[in-house]
Amino acid sequence: MSGHSKWANIKHRKARVDEQRGKVFTKLGKEICVAARHGGGDPEANSALKTAIARAREANMPVDNINRLIAKATGELEGVNYEEVNYEGYAAGGVAVLLMTLTDNRNRTAPEIRHIFSRHGGNLGEAGCVAWMFDRKGLLIISKDGLSKDPEEVMLSLIEEGAEDVLEEEDALEVVIAPEEMEKTKDMLADKGINCTSAEITMVPNSTVPVTDRETAEKILNLLDVLEDHDDAQHVYANFDIPDEVIQEIEEGS
Repeated sequence: MSGHSKWANIKHRKARVDEQRGKVFTKLGKEICVAARHGGGDPEANSALKTAIARAREANMPVDNINRLIAKATGELEGVNYEEVNYEGYAAGGVAVLLMTLTDNRNRTAPEIRHIFSRHGGNLGEAGCVAWMFDRKGLLIISKDGLSKDPEEVMLSLIEEGAEDVLEEEDALEVVIAPEEMEKTKDMLADKGINCTSAEITMVPNSTVPVTDRETAEKILNLLDVLEDHDDAQHVYANFDIPDEVIQEIEEGS
């Protein structure tokens, strides 16, 4: 989980909420459109759409915007058709990178992504070159703030309920579950008065690459940051394991 957890935490610390809100809405809007187009406009019958809507609401996207996006995706309103395209490659140090995009023009997106990889010390590879290094999982984040029960008790309860792994971080619990179990587990926690700060389907690396050199680590993080910022990027995953002290050095030096 190192690559996913640390990259997510870095992004949260670097977030410029007001500046990024428009871009966040665009990315979440594409996700809603694709989910509704593939599985229909009823979130109760379309788990992918239900998850996308929940993420949009967490980002404070207005309900009218969400409904309009669903209407466009299901053909009730005219809209843009987005195509799901994944890109795979390597960052500095041999770290695997998996980028998921939604684009209306893959002929524009592909060369832009290739340029970003090469400019930041990486290489864009062929389809399938790194995807096998990641497993599709559900990931729930439970903040320790306001947690009325002992974290260890919650962790044991989750494992008994079928969680594949529960990791305790400094300020949160990370719960890894089968994707199809995510909504059920989230509802179970809610029944116990435990709210998730985040719930998403993600790609978890099945092995990680240790990176202790600061220069290499900086190249990796810069690449991921620029990929994340691309208009067509939806999700960026990597299998690095950078020590916290190296990350702190980079952040303090930036």
